[in-house]
Parts: sequence; structure tokens; C-alpha cells
Amino acid sequence: MEVFTYDLKVPSNSSPEFIDITDEVADFLKGSGISSGILVVFSRHTTSAIVIQENEPLLLEDFKDMLERASSKDASYRHNDFDVRTVHMHENECPNGHSHCQHLVLGSSETIPIIEGKMSLGEWQRIFMVELDGMKGEMVGSREVVVQIVGLA
Repeated sequence: MEVFTYDLKVPSNSSPEFIDITDEVADFLKGSGISSGILVVFSRHTTSAIVIQENEPLLLEDFKDMLERASSKDASYRHNDFDVRTVHMHENECPNGHSHCQHLVLGSSETIPIIEGKMSLGEWQRIFMVELDGMKGEMVGSREVVVQIVGLA
């Protein structure tokens, strides 16, 4: 049994933004030489998510609309009340309660079986890092995704 861990930096420009990282993950798998096992893709952020979905442009726009309906930027969030909130604050904190709530719906990771050296994804399935917090200024563009591969060569 072997374990390989890769760090992937994913640039982002807006929110919400669906960024297809399937090819990068496939390259990591190929480089590992693992033929049978599992692969985990994990976001190290509470305002960016990992999902498996179809990369169809109109569907991605529908997803963005759904996220906005589920947790609108314009709604009221206690997390955004900087007069009351006292923990987990940065100097340049921005109101991003909606981003955290959207992340709750999507999640931090996906697990994919490895069969005969390839990810066992369906015909239309792709791996996305979803940027949910385009308000962070300098932090957007520096998202960290961890890819861990466990298996047999």
C-alpha cells in the first residue's frame, strides 16, 4: 500500500466560480503509478468546495443561480455582524456568511475509486473546485486543494 499527497493551487477570479480540476488530478494519479485504490480531493477552505458534476456551461449557470437562491449575498448573517462577532477575525475581514452557508450545502471533499490506473468517473463527471467567496481580494487566487492517493501500484 502506498500513499501520495499532492498540493494543488487553484486560481479563481469570481464567486461563485466552478473551476474544473479533473485534468490536474488525473496527472497526479498518473504520476503516482497507483493502479488500484482511492483518491480523495479536499479543499482546505471553508468558503471553497469540491464537487463532482457535469461541465456543461448552462448547467453551471443554473448551479450559480441555485447557490444564490439557497444563500443570498444580500441576506442577513450573524457571521457578518462585526460589532458582535469576536472570534476568527482577520484584519481585513469581509462579510461572507453566505459563502460559508453555500459551502455547507456542497462540502469539502470527494472520494473517487481508482480502477486500472484511472479515476472511475462517469462519462460526464468532472471534478470542480467551487470558489464561493470572491470578496476576499488578495485571498482569491490562492486556494489550496489537497489530493491524496492511496492504493497499490
